[in-house]
Amino acid sequence: MDKLLANQPAVLTIAGSDSSGGAGIQADLKTFAAHGCYGTSAITALTAQNTKGVQHVFPSSPEFLTQQLSSILDDIDVKAMKTGMLFDEKVAQAAIHTLKTHYASASSLPPLVCDPVCVSTSGHTLLDPNAIDTIIRELFPLATLITPNKAEAELLLSREARKSSRQIETVEDMLLAAEDLLSFGSKAVLLKGGHLTASVDDVRRVARAHPEIEVVRDGLLMSDEENMEILRVNCGAGGDSSALSSCELVVDVLHESSGSTSARRTMILCRSRIESTSTHGTGCTLSAAIAARLASGSDLANAVRFATRYTHLGIETADSTIGHGHGPLNHFHSMQQLFVPRITPTNPYPLSSLFIRKTSRVWKAYVEHDFVKLLGKGTLPKENFVHFIRQDYLYLRYYARAYALLAAKSSSFSAIGLATQTILNVLNEINTHTAFCATFGVSEETLLTQTPESPATAAYGAYLIDVGLRGDTTMLLVALLSCLLGYGEVGLWLKKNARPTIATPGSDDRWVILEGNPYLQWIEDYSGERYQGAVRMGLATIEARAAADPPSKHRLEEWCAVWERCTELEKGFWDMAMNLS
Repeated sequence: MDKLLANQPAVLTIAGSDSSGGAGIQADLKTFAAHGCYGTSAITALTAQNTKGVQHVFPSSPEFLTQQLSSILDDIDVKAMKTGMLFDEKVAQAAIHTLKTHYASASSLPPLVCDPVCVSTSGHTLLDPNAIDTIIRELFPLATLITPNKAEAELLLSREARKSSRQIETVEDMLLAAEDLLSFGSKAVLLKGGHLTASVDDVRRVARAHPEIEVVRDGLLMSDEENMEILRVNCGAGGDSSALSSCELVVDVLHESSGSTSARRTMILCRSRIESTSTHGTGCTLSAAIAARLASGSDLANAVRFATRYTHLGIETADSTIGHGHGPLNHFHSMQQLFVPRITPTNPYPLSSLFIRKTSRVWKAYVEHDFVKLLGKGTLPKENFVHFIRQDYLYLRYYARAYALLAAKSSSFSAIGLATQTILNVLNEINTHTAFCATFGVSEETLLTQTPESPATAAYGAYLIDVGLRGDTTMLLVALLSCLLGYGEVGLWLKKNARPTIATPGSDDRWVILEGNPYLQWIEDYSGERYQGAVRMGLATIEARAAADPPSKHRLEEWCAVWERCTELEKGFWDMAMNLS
């Protein structure tokens, strides 16, 4: 944002005015400003409207629209532009003619985003048929991107005899429709799916059938490859991660052309559907955000990705008390520079997700370690496991002492209580640990007096204490989180992949054997409710800290470095167990 504010590229909106301020040029100008751009406008029509509806429309004359555009373009170097409601055929022709006259060729035209505002949310046609035909024939070929919604796409395709009339009901339908829309001449199509119901399973099905398509999840925990079972389970209704597969998504399809069919690029952008009445001006805001990003130098794919997220958060953070109908978005949610996204109903663990994604390689190596895989199969040699649990016993002393430091550094009774409760949990775990060790022939005396500390244990323990002494309480929490979340992730991952006693469809690829597994108790402990409850408490604590005291860029980098180092040390602990060092 600082870079954008240092240079304010000019952006032009050609659209109607919304007297209530939520849509039209008002929404566009707010969006331009939020993105550090200088907004200019040419008004196609004045409206008397509010959040409950449109009461009256007073159009600009084609001559006056031409004068507005000429005044702007003769004086200001416009870096990008967008069109919204063009009212009728004459107004649309005036806008198109002026652009073609001012710019010598299509290649000299700045990036143009065309929002074909022709169908209302309630399904009513907003443009006469001749205006629609003019936009298709003359405006779309000038456009960098067109952004129709489902109803608009169906209407546009029905206007062309060479297009088969079809209803768009599935993600597959959206892909076919985007391909057809691209033939109207724009460089790209963003087919918006806000009025179409889709699920995680729908997107997964399409992604499997079309591996060439890029899927942008926008914070959704859809991929098993991300090793975020702990976050999926805690996001699911009632702790059921399967609820995510059927949860409603909003899916958009971006289809780009590079001059040939073989070079075309398709992207599916999906995010959780928000139940909100603060949706007035969503299409205007999205197209304006794309234009602003293009004016600032972004390529189209990144501009669309950023703009869809910006619009999503605008709905999610909107003030629902404005008006008595469908209220406006929050256009200025991005003005506060936040390096950790806000906690929202669809993203309750933004900091934890950020940590895992930033260190995905080492995190995966940690939670899917060979030690864990052999343990899940029940084939891990006993001596390796015994070596591990003896060292783990010694490590827990460091872990408890680190939480004691956290209690000493805490300034509120609630924070002191949480740290103290964790120490009590560790002491309880020690008792369980001791009894568990006894089943493998390791006595408490052996644990206390005959277990030399391995270099891996000493290095990890010393690092925890060092962070506790030199860092703030949040940094120490970050250091402790890697262990807490990692073992919770391992427990859930093993449980998820456990082969049922009676074979069921799709269970052949499950490789964890529980029946007769000598390490069953360990798996049940870390996948069980007591430990997963501690995981939930840890997630809630760290996220609340980050929300209450948002980190600077430098501070977040420090946290990420601590998280990554602890994750590496956790992996080193498994390595130590496998190498018996």
